[in-house]
Amino acid sequence: MPSLDGAVVLVTGANGGIGTHFVHDALARGAAKVYATARSPRAWDDERIVPLTLDVTDRASIDAAVAAAADVTVLVNNAGATPPSASLLDVSEADIRANMETNFFGPVFLARAFAPILAAKQGSILIDVHSVASWYAFGGAYSASKAALWSATNSLRIELAPMGVHVTGVHMGYVDTDMAAHADGPKMLPTQLVTTVYDAVEAGEYEVLADELTQGVKAALSGPVEALYPDLRGTNA
Repeated sequence: MPSLDGAVVLVTGANGGIGTHFVHDALARGAAKVYATARSPRAWDDERIVPLTLDVTDRASIDAAVAAAADVTVLVNNAGATPPSASLLDVSEADIRANMETNFFGPVFLARAFAPILAAKQGSILIDVHSVASWYAFGGAYSASKAALWSATNSLRIELAPMGVHVTGVHMGYVDTDMAAHADGPKMLPTQLVTTVYDAVEAGEYEVLADELTQGVKAALSGPVEALYPDLRGTNA
């Protein structure tokens, strides 16, 4: 089974609430080193944590991270962003493209860049953080970008499995972070999500459905589209 014990982990978006827990919880599970990456990395009070500058939308920055972290065995694609509007019709073209750069192209190109490094080490792991928005289109460009990443993760899983790299995709509803501060309703704690993710990875699972909302939406995908979006029933009169 995949394991965090003795691993060298790289976490994108490490400064955020979820990213911070990915860093600390990896160490708690025995990781030897964690690269905590961000566009503007912060200082960490632990010599096992290596701050590393990384802009996932910049190819030169990705190449520099690969060169600096050639010992990575676990890549956590956690960095993400939301557009200023949940409407595909109202948001600007620039904002749509920027969201796709961060949420889709960034993690895909990072996974491609680290693939040879991961494949060269036995028991390597790729974790891609998606969202329930991968399957439920309430987020406009955000939902579209996460749906695209979900599809890419499935493709990467198929391609990397013969190389010995285990790929886990993560889906969840709202998590109690700054990104979800505007949202009403129940929210997972970041520590709950990360514990669930790492438990699933170490159990050899390929997909994490972290809460009841996500489990329900995934199950509803096999039904008619109007069952998932009941408001559509009133538009055909």
